[in-house]
Amino acid sequence: MTTPVPYVSRYDRRVQLVQRALTANSELGDKAALALAEHVLNALDHMPENVR
Repeated sequence: MTTPVPYVSRYDRRVQLVQRALTANSELGDKAALALAEHVLNALDHMPENVR
């Protein structure tokens, strides 16, 4: 019998990626890194494509 794999959205995967980068390269805790990761992705998502 196979074990079910929980669904993780693309957005959540992106947040986790940024959060891991922030915690690995700073002294931020998990909670602070998560909040900052969400702000970073929000800023990137609202930036025009030609600026990125």
